[in-house]
Amino acid sequence: MMKEGEVKTIIGFHKKLITFQIIVITFLYFFGRMIRGEIRVRRFIPFLRRLLFFLSKMYHNKYVKVKRGIKLNLYVPAFPTRAFFQACRKVNEFDKKMPCVTCLVSITSACRYKCPHCYQKYDKGKDVNIDVVIWAVKKLQEKGIAFFNIEGGEPFLVFDRLKKVCEAIDNRSEILINSTGDGMTHEKLSELKKHSNLLGIMFSLHTEDPEKLNKFMGSPNAWDNLLSGITMCHQLGIPVTFNSCVMKEEFYDGTFEKIMDQAKAHNGAILQLIKPKPAGGWLESGTDIFREKDEETVTNKVNKFNLEKKYKGYPSIACMLMEEGKSMFGCTAGATDRFYINAKGDVQPCEFLNISFGNIKDEDIEIIYDRMREQFNEPGDCLLCEKYSGDIFRLYKKHNLKTLPLDPELSEEFK
Repeated sequence: MMKEGEVKTIIGFHKKLITFQIIVITFLYFFGRMIRGEIRVRRFIPFLRRLLFFLSKMYHNKYVKVKRGIKLNLYVPAFPTRAFFQACRKVNEFDKKMPCVTCLVSITSACRYKCPHCYQKYDKGKDVNIDVVIWAVKKLQEKGIAFFNIEGGEPFLVFDRLKKVCEAIDNRSEILINSTGDGMTHEKLSELKKHSNLLGIMFSLHTEDPEKLNKFMGSPNAWDNLLSGITMCHQLGIPVTFNSCVMKEEFYDGTFEKIMDQAKAHNGAILQLIKPKPAGGWLESGTDIFREKDEETVTNKVNKFNLEKKYKGYPSIACMLMEEGKSMFGCTAGATDRFYINAKGDVQPCEFLNISFGNIKDEDIEIIYDRMREQFNEPGDCLLCEKYSGDIFRLYKKHNLKTLPLDPELSEEFK
């Protein structure tokens, strides 16, 4: 039996055995649902084929075993939890659009850092009433959301709000909380640990150098807060994960490898590798353009860390650049698989696409969700945030706006 907070990575032949086990148990689970009439008999085989196709897309991943279960992918709930099987039900929809599985929810804009890339730079305004957020979260669970990524700003600065949202999410969904470590305490983490569906805490690790991190995040305490938060999580047996926004040149100068060394040293389970996006703080300036050669370099490095025995002890890498590629899942914004609710209550296709389909304080989340889904039939073959960032900034300047996302009326221009 695994200890609290223990992490085991799975590659090679062991991963093949685990994959076979997942296939067998998942087949038996849904076969029972078919016998009980929850799945139509004529749809059962196509349903299984869809699940097998999805599993085939997990080949490049390093599986990670934590106490909660086995993680195949960052946004796929751990197997064999209730949330995992909830997520599997996505591909049992044949008559309508497949439901969304993942929702990123910002519960506050409060933050003491000043990261230059922050996609919430222009998201100015009052945090929406927390009861409205809770109502929306509960309705989204009914619609099949199996993974909630909760963030801020910094959620630990408004812990009462964070606690209430986590309490509203039952074990049909998995919870991951994004944090810088600022405002985190042993007592707060102890409260969150009571939720059996908590996957862990995701910390921002954008460089291996303490001084560079402090400078990048605009706080002399950023590195110390990071280390303190990681230490508290390990003391309480809460899995630690990381996100890292790595610039193009940092894949060539050794920075990426140094970040991975840090993530390993701190016993990270997963590292989300974020491709720089032209949103928020980088909406006007744009970001690094990754050419085919650069994408190949990133892919080779990620596959090395995820698949080779030499790097088995390193965290699993969830690479946005690879997963959003045409050969994988494409751009899943707009609730084709994920979407975003900001701290003001705006419903956006994703956190990097600064347009709004409505606000949960004004309309029911189901109405807004359905309106958004009408515009997004299937995953995009390009990154929509990159395609439309220039147009979004042009409208922002043209109308002398003080905040983003664009309101629903201006957002109509992108339909």
